[in-house]
Amino acid sequence: QVQLVESGGGLVQAGGSLRLSCAASGHTFNNYAMGWFRQAPGKERDFVAAISSSTYYADSVKGRFTISRDNAKNTVYLQMHSLKPEDTAVYYCAATVVAGRRPELHEYDYWGQGTQVTVSS
Repeated sequence: QVQLVESGGGLVQAGGSLRLSCAASGHTFNNYAMGWFRQAPGKERDFVAAISSSTYYADSVKGRFTISRDNAKNTVYLQMHSLKPEDTAVYYCAATVVAGRRPELHEYDYWGQGTQVTVSS
């Protein structure tokens, strides 16, 4: 069983920064592509960023967010800068064995419990 635990969410003013972390256990971290998704109240869960041999970003966060991973620490990060109120959501990390392209939401096998990010205007 794979466990993913997110941390680092919180309340920040517009224009501020946050770094989310997702610690993984129970599997060989290197074998998995990792993704970040977010879900605002009343909306669908949306792709934010993913990392395998390449990195992928949603257009809405390109240039502001950076995904990275530390395989030695079994952790994936999402550095978020220039935050906007529309970035407010619960952020989830996820893991998938799909590689070589950007995995689709339904292809992720494991999910964390989410961490709340609130950006005030």
